Amino acid sequence: MHLEIRTALEESLGEAVQGASMLGGGDINEAYEVRLAGGGAVFVKTNSAVASAGAMFEAEARGLRWLDAAGELRVPRVLAVSRGTEQCPAFLALEYLRPGRRVSDFDERLGRGLAALHRFGADGFGLDHDNFIGRLPQANQPCETWAEFYRERRLGAQLRLAEKSGLASRGMLRGFDELFARLDTLVGPSEPPARLHGDLWGGNLHVDDAGHPCLIDPAVYGGHREVDLAMMKLFGGFGPRVFSAYAEAYPLLPGHAERVSLYQLYPLLVHVNHFGVGYVASVEGALRRTL
Repeated sequence: MHLEIRTALEESLGEAVQGASMLGGGDINEAYEVRLAGGGAVFVKTNSAVASAGAMFEAEARGLRWLDAAGELRVPRVLAVSRGTEQCPAFLALEYLRPGRRVSDFDERLGRGLAALHRFGADGFGLDHDNFIGRLPQANQPCETWAEFYRERRLGAQLRLAEKSGLASRGMLRGFDELFARLDTLVGPSEPPARLHGDLWGGNLHVDDAGHPCLIDPAVYGGHREVDLAMMKLFGGFGPRVFSAYAEAYPLLPGHAERVSLYQLYPLLVHVNHFGVGYVASVEGALRRTL
């Protein structure tokens, strides 16, 4: 860890740093468990290679606070955040949530907690600031309707990026032309905006030392709650009791099963733009299932 980050942490936290150990698991940032003189520890992310790292960390901090305001599922407390300087790389310091073993009703806690988070709601479809999904910018300017937001801020934005990079196949472009023409009806019955995690795959679910579910690394905004649920089903990692407990607490509207592929299109497009043509076939398949 950079000496400058250590000094900045000590100034922000008001406590001396005793040592730091690098942690694995991230593909964008470096991560550390930082031990403090008083016996506690904090989790620190840093990145000196990505120019937007400071903006990314600030957006993550705001997103964690936004989720925490609902008071439903635990998220790590934000302790310090820095956009970085010429001498000190950007960093984000969070409460260190030591991993534990899942309690017996972990899945039910997660399902009901997520339902309560979604039901807590948002001011509209969008957010009062832009953020990131992975390392990609995510525009959140609010729209009047969910269909407009999903078309313009989510699918359209990622499709334009893929096309600009030469990653969008002809099949993708034809499929999205048809999808956009029908999107007002495909999105399903009207619902109030939910408070979304925004990037809820298995790697962004943490188990704390009490064995309870915690959410990390959000890409938050106000949107349709089925987006989070569809993302959870995309790569696995969530048991069936999570979804049944969710539905018991906050029943889903008719047709939700038919909309899973529609709401998986956004994370799949993000994967195209993050990782390349290997995900194009998955996008084309989701389009076929949706249309």
